[in-house]
Amino acid sequence: MSYQHDGTATGHVMASTDMIGSGQEGTLMDQVRAWWSRIKGGEMGALPAVGGFIVLSILFSILSPFFLTERNFANLMTQAATLVMLGMALVFVILLGEIDLSAGVTAGASMGIFVVLVSRFQINWILALVIAFAIGLAIGTFIGFFVAQVGIPSFVVTLGLFLGLQGVQLVVIGSSGAIRIQVPEILAIQNSNLAPWMGWAMLAIIVLVSTATSFWDRFRRTRAGVPNRTIALVFAKLGAIVVLGGIVVFLLNRNRGQAGTVLNGEIVGGNTVEGVPIVVPIVLAILWLGTFVLDRTKYGRYIYAIGGNAEAARRAGVKIVLIRWTAFIVCSGLAVVAGIFSASKVGSVDAAAGRDLVLSGVAAAVVGGVSLFGGRGRLIHAAVGALVIAVITNGLGLLNLPAGVNYAVTGGVLILAATVDAISRKRAGGSILRT
Repeated sequence: MSYQHDGTATGHVMASTDMIGSGQEGTLMDQVRAWWSRIKGGEMGALPAVGGFIVLSILFSILSPFFLTERNFANLMTQAATLVMLGMALVFVILLGEIDLSAGVTAGASMGIFVVLVSRFQINWILALVIAFAIGLAIGTFIGFFVAQVGIPSFVVTLGLFLGLQGVQLVVIGSSGAIRIQVPEILAIQNSNLAPWMGWAMLAIIVLVSTATSFWDRFRRTRAGVPNRTIALVFAKLGAIVVLGGIVVFLLNRNRGQAGTVLNGEIVGGNTVEGVPIVVPIVLAILWLGTFVLDRTKYGRYIYAIGGNAEAARRAGVKIVLIRWTAFIVCSGLAVVAGIFSASKVGSVDAAAGRDLVLSGVAAAVVGGVSLFGGRGRLIHAAVGALVIAVITNGLGLLNLPAGVNYAVTGGVLILAATVDAISRKRAGGSILRT
């Protein structure tokens, strides 16, 4: 028995080994033909989101002369960071066919407690941050207990917390409405940049880690007697990382500050802003770690198995209750990280923090190709979906269009993505489980 978690990989087997499937083996042309066959079968993965990202980027670059500037490119990265993180958090529960409507307010309530502990009780910010994470994990444990152990639908439990945690925020924040963050380390996450050389060092580390991971996978498969894909795919992936990553780092290392004015032969005013935003390597590190867990551990395979067919997974010996429980804990923990990003970007925490965030997080996952029916999708899909939504918000903002247009366009894209998901599942036979 095998099951599929996205449109590019098959053969995840619940067996004693930790081998991950690599899909259709053979030459490079065999891989291309197999990929095209999956596309025709409705297994498109993040392809529609990638296409939408490219089309929207071209459209907004034509409509606004500011869209492709270095400054806006950096702004797009920081604007998308919160949504990327929350989207990745929700992937863990969406893959199970569940939902967490409280993820946004979990982030808001945790950061509300953090900022109150620091500003009003003068607690060390590191200890306050640990407490905030503990509260987030406790909320995830609470949700997991009632969903996995008691059997209450996740929609009901998380909707109750969505309402209840807003009350907690009002009590914690108080009548002041908002509390400013006065921790430079937190503010720096979204508002400061790495030195230019550190951006290139980050790219080098990414290439080295990707190389080591790829060849480690091949070594394990060879040792287990399992066929490997052609080595050309490894080099193609590494080449794409070098080229695309190099372009991104180069653009972000360019000066995007205000130009000075010449006065009496001297440049007066102006500032230099260059380098990769600090939030970028943090997001990439969590993305890699989460992808490693889902793709290369039994825990990840069990999540896909439960989302594909919970009864079959139970009969295969998977501890469904434990997996579901821990998935909500992981979701809430990553939601706190998203709350940190949001608070760092805004510079304050108010009583409504995170209230509207969760729906955008779900939209990011679905737009990126994560199936709401469970069992199919990856963290990178949520990241791509978040970038699509960020491009829409950023581009429409540059065009000075009303906020209502932003909501309407985002809603339309979400409905379109959900339709593509439903049609693709129907074309694939209505189930991702194959025996």
